[in-house]
Amino acid sequence: MNVLVIGDLHEPFTLDGYLDFCKKTYRKYNCNKVVFIGDVIDNHFSSFHETDSNGMGGGDELDLTISKIARWYKAFPDAHVTLGNHDRIIVRKAQTGQVPQKWIKDFKEVLKTPKWKFVTDVVIDGVRYVHGDKSGKPNMSAKRDMISTVSGHYHTDFYINWYFGKERAIFAMAVGCGIDSKSYAMAYMAGGRKEAIGCGVVLKGDIPITIKMKL
Repeated sequence: MNVLVIGDLHEPFTLDGYLDFCKKTYRKYNCNKVVFIGDVIDNHFSSFHETDSNGMGGGDELDLTISKIARWYKAFPDAHVTLGNHDRIIVRKAQTGQVPQKWIKDFKEVLKTPKWKFVTDVVIDGVRYVHGDKSGKPNMSAKRDMISTVSGHYHTDFYINWYFGKERAIFAMAVGCGIDSKSYAMAYMAGGRKEAIGCGVVLKGDIPITIKMKL
């Protein structure tokens, strides 16, 4: 497989042009598989951190999110989505409130993406794809678990590291993100490190490539 790895989206707070950038990258590298590395949605209205009092309410944010996700689904209708911490916010709050699982809709039903496969992680051609909030940064988790690993979650990380053993080599890749840092939902990043805007490609499980978006 030639896998396109799309960074954290945080819809509806994704940077303008990031979708077109990912579509062009898909074509350029003859990709035939897509993995969204997690946090496809932001859920700012229900964040565990402070929310913007002037921001959208839950219903409006979700409606806008669904409409923007529809563009990604049209472009990449068959994809794996590794669940990120922002994706899971509503489920986590339901668990805190002791709401039984049968009351909760599937992600694909809420977001109207019936063919997307929402998973904790996925292994393709011997490479593990995982969001990273639980597994840790890829340069750590790849060595710990002895498997080539691609992760997101850390918006400022964008790299490939190789580790060589006697009989095989493994890599760690951080793919950056596609967020709009000027949006109110990303105000917590103000004054910090600049986010890395880009995506990743893995060719046949053996050639990792990071591609930065021209800003």
